[in-house]
Amino acid sequence: MNWAQANLMNELHHCNLILKARQLGFTTFIQIFMLDQCIFNSNIRAGTIAHRLDDARTIFRDKIRYPYDNLPEALRNVRPLLSDSAEELVLANNSSIRVGTSLRSGTLQYLHISEYGKLCAQFADKAREVRTGALNTLQAGQTVFIESTAEGKEGHFFEMCETAQAKQRMGTRLTPLDFKFFFYPWWRELSYELDPEGVVIGDDLRKYFERLESCDGIQLNDRKRAWYSKKCETQLEDMRREYPSTPAEAFEASIEGAYYAQQMAQAELQGRVGPFKALPELPVHTAWDLGVGDATSIWFWQKPKGKIYLVGYFEASGEGLPFYVDMLEQYRRRLGWTYGQHLVPHDAKVKEWGTGKTRVEELIAAGIRPTLCPAHSIEDGINSVRATLPHCWFAEDECSGGIRHLKAYRKDWDAERGVWKDKPRHDSSSHAADAFRYLSMAWREVSPDPVAPQTPKEIIREMCKPRTIGDMWREYADARRERDEDLPEDFEEFNLSVNSKTMEMK
Repeated sequence: MNWAQANLMNELHHCNLILKARQLGFTTFIQIFMLDQCIFNSNIRAGTIAHRLDDARTIFRDKIRYPYDNLPEALRNVRPLLSDSAEELVLANNSSIRVGTSLRSGTLQYLHISEYGKLCAQFADKAREVRTGALNTLQAGQTVFIESTAEGKEGHFFEMCETAQAKQRMGTRLTPLDFKFFFYPWWRELSYELDPEGVVIGDDLRKYFERLESCDGIQLNDRKRAWYSKKCETQLEDMRREYPSTPAEAFEASIEGAYYAQQMAQAELQGRVGPFKALPELPVHTAWDLGVGDATSIWFWQKPKGKIYLVGYFEASGEGLPFYVDMLEQYRRRLGWTYGQHLVPHDAKVKEWGTGKTRVEELIAAGIRPTLCPAHSIEDGINSVRATLPHCWFAEDECSGGIRHLKAYRKDWDAERGVWKDKPRHDSSSHAADAFRYLSMAWREVSPDPVAPQTPKEIIREMCKPRTIGDMWREYADARRERDEDLPEDFEEFNLSVNSKTMEMK
């Protein structure tokens, strides 16, 4: 056994929760451990769950069947196979070991759930089936191993790790049904070293290593630093997920399929996420995602000399616009902010069925001066966010929820084909990401200077600036299309003929 396997064996508990770096041999150890229990004990049931059937069968072939086939012949003669398939071995002593993607049926004395974090992130239904099925087959005193790399701050694996770490910190006495937390970082692996000669370590990584030493007490020699630096060149934003230095870092790291993984990882590495505060001499702007029967998210930000300071984030659900207007006023009084522009999505001018008013009209009535963001496709907005994030600095405490959502915003997963879909997954992170998308599409046009308050009449007058008749006809056409109504036959011809004329809104 290597150091990690030996440590797990020596500290073994009934329920074992393992957060780890890659390639430390836990899958191999656990399979041999369970096979050993089956060979030398009768009537044992053991099983392994993987997030894909192909992965489960690979584990079975390489980690179970191969060791069994290479046992001494005398031992195999004592424990011959009664049944042999691509997913299960049944021994002559009525013990068996099998693999699958759920293992809901039957009772197990030994259970291994491989890469549970990935299972929770990509296969929510399967993760629920594992949680309610396989884990419920275990009784007190039986043994379970759940091991995984991290996949962001969400899902059952993250929640289990948070609970287990809290008990570990408080020194809580664990029952046979409590999970014991194990963490195995990359820097404890002896083979993760490299001759430092000729390896150039950039300023970002040098500062990262200094933070590990000053904040976490992790001292790395030159060989460790050289290995990590070269590994980063291939792993990029996935480095902290695959090779974490601390448990917190593992869950802060990007998740697979995340749209902004590289940009957020770079922001952290460059120290652009930290204890920043709003600059008192500059106005604070806001960017909104207005939920209808859903969450509303608001980013608070400033624009100092071509940069973007994200100085706050707020979200809530089930509240009307007056609630958020009152919240803005509380922020202003408490922090002394002067507000600038309030960016809202382009569709805020669409009338609501219930009130007959647009969101813009409701905001104006509540005392908020809105600025409509340009209409755009989601794909263009995502690309705009990627181009905007390198300009951003995040106040870590005030924006913690928003930062978590930006990291978790990811593509939807196609379980049937086993690929990422070319569209975002709609979940709790969507609202914060949408609000940031509106910010990214409009921030360059926002004035860095304070904006004087306007009366409702002034706001309405500004919104009713002269427009071309063509603009008005296009809006008319959009409205008819939304109602699935046909346009007049001569609409396009008429639109072109009057497009150059203007009229004054009265």
